[in-house]
Amino acid sequence: MTKQGLSGRFRPEDVLLYQSIQALSCHRDADFALCEVSVPDSAQDANATSFWLVPLDGREAEQFTSGEGGDTGAAWSPDGTTIAFVTSRTGTLQIHLINRNGGESRALTQMDNGPLSLKWAPNGLKLFATAKVAVDPECRGNRGKPAEGQRPQVVWRLPYKTDGIGYILDREIHLFSIDLESGDARQLTDGPFDIRGMDCSPDGSRIAFTRTRTGREAHGTDLWIMNVDGSHAEQISFNVASASSPCWSPDSQSIVFAGSEEEGASRQRPWIADPDAKSVSPLGDESIEVESGSSFFWSEDSKRVVFILARRSVQEIATVAIENGRLDVIVTGERHVIGLAAMPNRIIFAAASLTEPAELYSCGWKGEDETKLTNFNAWWSDREKPRTMLRTFDVPNEDNATETIDGWLMLPPGDSQGPFPLLVDVHGGPHAIAYLEFGKQVYRHVLCSRGWAVLSLNPVGSSSYGREFAERLRGRWGDLDLKQHIAAIRKLQEENLVDDRIAIAGKSYGGFQAAWAITQTDMFKSAVISAPVSNIESHFGTSDSGYYVTPFAMLGEPFVNPEPSRELSPLVHMNEARTPTLLLQGMDDQRCPIGQSEEIFATLMRSSDTASEMVLYPGGSHHLLEEGQPSFRIDYITRVVEWVERWTNRASDDRDTDPNEPMDSAAGEVGEAERQKEND
Repeated sequence: MTKQGLSGRFRPEDVLLYQSIQALSCHRDADFALCEVSVPDSAQDANATSFWLVPLDGREAEQFTSGEGGDTGAAWSPDGTTIAFVTSRTGTLQIHLINRNGGESRALTQMDNGPLSLKWAPNGLKLFATAKVAVDPECRGNRGKPAEGQRPQVVWRLPYKTDGIGYILDREIHLFSIDLESGDARQLTDGPFDIRGMDCSPDGSRIAFTRTRTGREAHGTDLWIMNVDGSHAEQISFNVASASSPCWSPDSQSIVFAGSEEEGASRQRPWIADPDAKSVSPLGDESIEVESGSSFFWSEDSKRVVFILARRSVQEIATVAIENGRLDVIVTGERHVIGLAAMPNRIIFAAASLTEPAELYSCGWKGEDETKLTNFNAWWSDREKPRTMLRTFDVPNEDNATETIDGWLMLPPGDSQGPFPLLVDVHGGPHAIAYLEFGKQVYRHVLCSRGWAVLSLNPVGSSSYGREFAERLRGRWGDLDLKQHIAAIRKLQEENLVDDRIAIAGKSYGGFQAAWAITQTDMFKSAVISAPVSNIESHFGTSDSGYYVTPFAMLGEPFVNPEPSRELSPLVHMNEARTPTLLLQGMDDQRCPIGQSEEIFATLMRSSDTASEMVLYPGGSHHLLEEGQPSFRIDYITRVVEWVERWTNRASDDRDTDPNEPMDSAAGEVGEAERQKEND
């Protein structure tokens, strides 16, 4: 282990040590699970993914593939002898096959455009894959031969771009059947739409898939079914705004999937479809919330499904009965389950908390006999862990009454009782919850190691507390939830846990909240605003999702009901802000485009002498902090820590110091001498 790994304090460079679990897959007869692990590669300044074999009997996990081609999407053959996966190890992205006992993989396909996801046919004679298909945007959805060379990007529908990808009207995503012997790929779907998810019925007769819509607005997704040869495609769901994660029951009689009920809402619940009756209905009570991206797995008797449940700040494992919708939580705790797979008698899952890194666990279908299976992040044991707790706070609501909300409080390691400086870390969404996994917001642990407290609230508007709680923030962005943040801060001050050294930080909606906060109060001594929504009206037309999310959030189209978008935009009030502000922005962010940060920065620079800086990361998407190149992630985390330490610890009459003054390494304790001391 390197000296870096022996340090007792969390540091920005720990990004290079953290191994995150991306996906899980199992076979009913195997005695191990296959785990996709992502590890930063500092030499290539990229993230490498590989597969690990994880025995279920407690033996040590073993790396199964090298990861040299960015191995992803593992799928077991029905007989359990072969694993198919997607990799670029032979130069282009293709499907490869490898024996479950290891050895060299062989390329199965030679597709023009790389496959994205895989499923085996139940007979094991072919694979189904989604893959990109090049199209000519000049044809506006009609068929035509794609033109070669760089062409103008014709825009004829919404959406026309996606964060992390960019312009998308020059390709479609379709479903292919791959012959296992020849590797020949036959396209099964065609049209101006994208296939988002798919599953083959266990009897091998039909495929369920979710696909985007056609026409002027194509962001919504519906559930469809068709025969395995691509014939007789039929739409099944009509009243679900966004269908995802279809999964057939073992008896091939039902399909369970996740979906939101209203356009623009991100909260999803489980649905059940009868493919023969062409009917769809909600599964279970309205309060059941499926964690975004969660897959479903059926019990062998087709009587219940297991999935990741978002409930009251945590992510749990739950089952819901098909017959009566009964919900049973089988795995809980102050942690987030972040991945799931199932076998007939065992459930395999990945979980993380504020005090434990992401690792793999197993349990029975009733949650019994939970066992830890991996130690991917062994270096974590050498760090001094923050003291953490899930707190409740009594805060004001919109009726001038009081309600109780939850929040994660992190305190420095040791037994010091404070008062501490405080970072208020605001989550995105706003229909989301405060993340717990280390790799998503490393700066929280770094600051705790340096004597800070960190508060991550789940105020009104957050998910996991029911539909009514989430939707009460519609048309009230910033106005209501900032008051709840302030009330929680005041409570911590009354308890003498924190003093008036308070900073605020957030990304996406959290960036909106941080920007709004510094225009409404002088409570915060410094602010870090990342990838924000600053101008709701312009975000409506420039974000890849703004044109349908904004009308939902603001209770109407901005051109019909403009008042909420204008009144609640931080930019309108930004000339009044006097808080030292750091802006962090990926230059290729299409969710909250660069202009949202630029408008804040220009206003701050022109309206006062307040310290302001903006850092732009070339090629960075909206998920730069969690998934960007390692050097940028380390830079990002370092800047957050240095900025809040530099400005929050200053006396109030010294806050307008020249922003071009070099960072004070003595104040921030991040100089080279300190680094060397830690390493020694």
